[in-house]
Amino acid sequence: MNKASIIKWLELKPHPLEGGYFCRTYTSDVSCNAPDLEDFRAIMSSIYYMLTDENPLGYLHFNKSDIIHYFHQGSPILYTIIRPNGELHQVVLGPELDKGQQLQLLVKGGSWKASELLAGEFGLISEAVTPGFDYRDNILACDKTIKSAYPEHWPAISKYIKATSHQACII
Repeated sequence: MNKASIIKWLELKPHPLEGGYFCRTYTSDVSCNAPDLEDFRAIMSSIYYMLTDENPLGYLHFNKSDIIHYFHQGSPILYTIIRPNGELHQVVLGPELDKGQQLQLLVKGGSWKASELLAGEFGLISEAVTPGFDYRDNILACDKTIKSAYPEHWPAISKYIKATSHQACII
């Protein structure tokens, strides 16, 4: 199956902030109130997410929730993560376990993350988010903030900053 067929079949739409394509597939009816959240959130939500050769970057962003990423099909996707302690970590999600690729990846809440399709037409994953995803908990990175906070990582992460993200800077 090619990317156009999958986008149509799964009803994927362009992601408004992060790049790539997505479709929310589940939001729990049960809610919780975690200590660092302003109010209640669904206990869990889930999406399909796809990067394509025409849209190969998932821009650097921060989320308060834990997110488990599950690789489904297509080409490998590189994840670049800045953990809360400032450590830079990279993981490749993909089907070739014998080459060090992983089928799933946990990104803890409070981390910055970006993704990149390494080759091929597309990479398709799912994400399970807990507490459930809410745009209030999601921050798109801007160059000023990231350069200041992580100057040692700037060469590795600068390409993951969305050109218009200066409007969303947190200082």
